[in-house]
Amino acid sequence: MRRRAVPKANSTAAAGEGTSVSWMPRLAALLLAAVLGSAVFAQGAAAPAEATVAELRTRLDTVPTSVESNAEVRELLDRINAIGTQADKFVASRNTRLSDLNARLGELGNPPAAGAPPEDPDITAQRAALLKERNALDADIRLARLITVDAQQRGSELLAKRRKLFEAQLTERAPSPLGRQFWFDISDAWPADVERLASLRDELRAGVDIALQPAHRISVLASLAAALLLALLGNWAAEHGLVRLAARVLPSGRLRRSLLVIAVVGVNVVLIALAAQGVFATLDRHGILGPQIRKLGQAVVQSIIFIAFVVGLGRALLSNRRPSWRLPPIPNTMARRLAPFPWLTALIAVLVWVPSQINAIVDASFAAVVATHVVTALALTALIATMLLRLHEPAGAAPADAAAKEGAELPPAEPERPLWISFLLSAVALAAIVIWVLVGIGYVALASFLANQLTWTGIVASAFYLLFKFADDLFMATVASKSGLGQKLQKSFGFAPRTLDQAAVALSGLARVALFFYMLIALATPLGTSPGEVFQRSGQFGTGVKVGEFQLVPGAIFTAVAVLAVGFLALRVFKKWLGARYLPETSLEPGMQSSITTLLGYVGGIVVIAVAMSALGIGVERIAWVASALSVGIGFGLQAIVQNFISGLILLAEQPVKVGDWVVLGTTEGDVRRINVRATEIQLADRSTLIVPNSEFITKTVRNMTLTNAEGRLLIRLPMPLSTDAKLARDLMLSACADHGGVLVAPAPSVSLEGIENGMLIFQAIAFVQSPRLAGGVRSDVLFTMLERFKQAGLPLAAPTVVVSQTELPAPPAPAPPTPPLTA
Repeated sequence: MRRRAVPKANSTAAAGEGTSVSWMPRLAALLLAAVLGSAVFAQGAAAPAEATVAELRTRLDTVPTSVESNAEVRELLDRINAIGTQADKFVASRNTRLSDLNARLGELGNPPAAGAPPEDPDITAQRAALLKERNALDADIRLARLITVDAQQRGSELLAKRRKLFEAQLTERAPSPLGRQFWFDISDAWPADVERLASLRDELRAGVDIALQPAHRISVLASLAAALLLALLGNWAAEHGLVRLAARVLPSGRLRRSLLVIAVVGVNVVLIALAAQGVFATLDRHGILGPQIRKLGQAVVQSIIFIAFVVGLGRALLSNRRPSWRLPPIPNTMARRLAPFPWLTALIAVLVWVPSQINAIVDASFAAVVATHVVTALALTALIATMLLRLHEPAGAAPADAAAKEGAELPPAEPERPLWISFLLSAVALAAIVIWVLVGIGYVALASFLANQLTWTGIVASAFYLLFKFADDLFMATVASKSGLGQKLQKSFGFAPRTLDQAAVALSGLARVALFFYMLIALATPLGTSPGEVFQRSGQFGTGVKVGEFQLVPGAIFTAVAVLAVGFLALRVFKKWLGARYLPETSLEPGMQSSITTLLGYVGGIVVIAVAMSALGIGVERIAWVASALSVGIGFGLQAIVQNFISGLILLAEQPVKVGDWVVLGTTEGDVRRINVRATEIQLADRSTLIVPNSEFITKTVRNMTLTNAEGRLLIRLPMPLSTDAKLARDLMLSACADHGGVLVAPAPSVSLEGIENGMLIFQAIAFVQSPRLAGGVRSDVLFTMLERFKQAGLPLAAPTVVVSQTELPAPPAPAPPTPPLTA
């Protein structure tokens, strides 16, 4: 039996409205508001009077609590937010008056106590009047604050309903286009849909007849001609004018390039928006647009603005006419190959979005909505797949083949694609395959939403890439020391060049961070009101697993994993920027820079882990058992690890030893290359690396040869004969030290006579060099010079060898016999 789904038209059309290309009207409305804002304010009436508390309460109570579509939720949220904003303004304006009344009451003082002399009746009356006014004002403020709280609660309830509608739309399964039921439903609903479109067709014919009447024909044709001239000739003139103006006004450099690209995109969108809105306003003013055609016309205006933005953005990024002005590092062959895709992206997005708007206007059947979702998903993913194939094709394949056939020299090889771009393209290809599978199994709403989100992500990423480049170029060209403003600041205020470069890098980093958060908001716009809502929707897959008092929810797990991934990625980028861009612009030593980067990395890692645990539902009060377990572990087997970790923190904080220092630890001597969490890496003289636990630097005696920019000392001891001219030897040694360029003038070199050892005069020369690392080489050079000068002066370093020769002496006489002792 074939299924008829026509009665579902109301609800499903609303679903189609919520899951269609919902980012296009938001982008177009935002651009159009920026273009026509001044005119709206100029034509607007005077500001309405401030609403009272009673009026705000009545307006809040009249807001409906039941909604049936995503559009109704957005409308009600706007109303509630407006009421809350007016209540906040009411409180802010009354707080000033309340503070004034309290001050006046404080000046009047308290009423006299019982038994005290009475005060002046005028003071009593004035105090009573002020108290009455203050109490009434305080009551109004409390009621207004209550309205703000109620508005927030109502908004939260609507957001919850919005999430449920979103989940219901995405998880609803429809007939698969691979099955017969899908085509049977379209065939059954086709007559009813044609009847619904008939009213739109009749309204369009009536509007054309009115436009062709003599009273309206000239105005309509003039507005169309003016719009075409403004869109075509105006864009051409504006672009050429901006190029000439930028070359004449802006200094040469990256800022001229990035600012011109953004200006061309902005002017293109503004002129197209003015042209489209002008035609729409002319038709509306002459009564040509009926109710349905008016809605369709608004959708067409938004589509035209969207096309202008996407095409302008694509042309700015590819810049085929001016390759030297191209911002992204795209090869010329690749840019030419991608040239049609901005137009294709804009046109396909419009072609799949306008039918969804027509479905909502005529209240189309469920089969029409499902077919629109299928076309949207397949068309966008086909475009994405075609683009991936173009990107996958080797950029230099065609030129190389042509050169090989002609026997000419091969073109230079283009740079290899980074690995992260290959991973990104693979992920996009996988997403396209998933979308096709979802269409095949019937989840067409989810497939359409994913295709829209994939396209929207590419557009947002491209737009914010331009803004990132512009923010960096702006501060580097205006604040850095080599810029015109930077040189003026140096002359006028005495700023050091390094300080200005440091400020430029810091301001650029702050601008990039702000733009990054706006980019996240823009990416999450089709998903909900905030990025957190994306993960809150995962609650439909289960309530989680309860372990004791802890509820392990899948959504919380995804959130924690996402926080860890994004947090550590952001921390890595921040450390790289800090170590490579910001800190080198400061006057800090390289060792201090490394220590700061490492410490901030530890602190950031702890913060990311804490936030992830909080997202998982593990608060500070629930970490007590973890701390207890860690204490037991430390007591048994982690003592050395914790000791080395704490020692590493002490080394980074106190810096008795820092990266780049020359240290002597026992029999070990070398340069500190890195201080890690547990151990420190020391590079020895033979280029090998010694891993030393951090606790060794805390508990043992360490000699730091280069602490606080220590100077190196030369010590040369020379033995010379006693017959040496001591004064001449001293002068030669001093001149040898003084003539070497590496010896410091202050402290001055000195030569002293230490004493006499083994019949030799011991001369000792002492000199100082800039660093202990230079002492060995300078000592060798000075010693060579001394020896050469001693040789030229004829001063020997040792006494000459004396050979003593003598004749053989006669043998000594024999000893006399001993005298006998005397006896009595």
